[in-house]
Amino acid sequence: MSIDKIYEQVVNRNPGEVEFHQAVKEVLESIEPALEQHPEFVSAKIVERIVEPERQIIFRVPWIDDNGDVQVNRGFRVQFNSAIGPYKGGLRFHPSVYLGIIKFLGFEQIFKNALTGLAMGGGKGGSDFDPKGKSDNEVMRFCQSFMTELTRHVGPDTDVPAGDIGVGRREIGYMFGQYRRLVNRFEGVLTGKGPEWGGSLGRPEATGYGLVYFTQEMLKDNGEDLKGKTVAISGSGNVAQFALDKCLQMDAKVITLSDSSGCIYDPDGIDRDKLEYVMKLKNIKRGRIKEYAEEYDVEYIEGGRPWGFECDVALPSATQNELNAKEAEELIDNGVIAVAEGANMPSTPDAIETFLEKDIMFGPAKAANAGGVSVSGLEMAQNSQRLSWSFEEVDSKLQGIMKNIYRTTADYGQKFGSEGNLVLGANVGGFMKVAKAMMDLGVI
Repeated sequence: MSIDKIYEQVVNRNPGEVEFHQAVKEVLESIEPALEQHPEFVSAKIVERIVEPERQIIFRVPWIDDNGDVQVNRGFRVQFNSAIGPYKGGLRFHPSVYLGIIKFLGFEQIFKNALTGLAMGGGKGGSDFDPKGKSDNEVMRFCQSFMTELTRHVGPDTDVPAGDIGVGRREIGYMFGQYRRLVNRFEGVLTGKGPEWGGSLGRPEATGYGLVYFTQEMLKDNGEDLKGKTVAISGSGNVAQFALDKCLQMDAKVITLSDSSGCIYDPDGIDRDKLEYVMKLKNIKRGRIKEYAEEYDVEYIEGGRPWGFECDVALPSATQNELNAKEAEELIDNGVIAVAEGANMPSTPDAIETFLEKDIMFGPAKAANAGGVSVSGLEMAQNSQRLSWSFEEVDSKLQGIMKNIYRTTADYGQKFGSEGNLVLGANVGGFMKVAKAMMDLGVI
């Protein structure tokens, strides 16, 4: 069956799941050269199998709010592919969550996890529950109900969820506590845990740090350096905060942050003291980025995104499809030389095409934001061995993993006739590892 026919079948089988369709199309278009060189993958229907999840779980999540009223949300876990290891991927709690979002994220996770070099398959989960505006007790009751059902589908050698948007250490703690209560075992079933109860040092920093490590490798390979560069970052959550932190360590100047309400532009740069303010604002006060503009008397763009300012490097780190072709053109006009994705699929297909056509260095999400799942994999290893590594040891391993991911993506892009195309390189590099494993395992 041709790539076009497979894509058409995916769309027909999964109506309305536009994010999933987008993710599948990008991968299918990239791997055609690999399929030409490996006809055995075509004969074994590897592509037809890899676009179909091994298991999709949808369940209700009833919980009681502080007023004593029963609320009902919907929970999801899509276990997409376990050819190279246990399913691994985060849980997202956000009102926008539906099956199509979870499938897009789980599909991306297959290739991202493969690129890390660690033994992790691809999966994703979550709920349309919104933690914003809920008390700690309401969040706890929801998490306990959610985990009561999810427990029967996960385990340290089966499926190891982590956090994502709306799921941080608080939510992971409530879910891990419920899992431990139900199975009467203390084991590494979730990652992103607190370091006092099985978590890895360096895990909160991992996605943001990894993004910057990847960006630095991409720049260095093209005769550039992050030092002295002006950087535009979107988002203001975990990834954006620690990407900003690492940029400061590398002597770069970050001028923007954003949230769902708008963005701030600080031409003087967001320094250490300002970053500390952002962390308190977002992690403790759970406030809006507009308050930063009021605190430091800088420009705030209501409903805006940070792509209209002069910068050398852009790190979209908020959510999917937050950067379109028009904004890509704006970035290029404003001097951008490199873009690396900190969120999952934050650039639209036409934005990516624009960057590649204009020879802008572009690091796709499945490579550039793999730092979080990489350290999750390291947390799994520590849990299995009952060990705890130092922050320095974890960070050193993370740097090595991100360098290897960059090298893999660059080498595969060159090997398949598109030097500098890291989108093709990441998709083919991840696909080749999973496809070979699926061949070895037989038709299952």
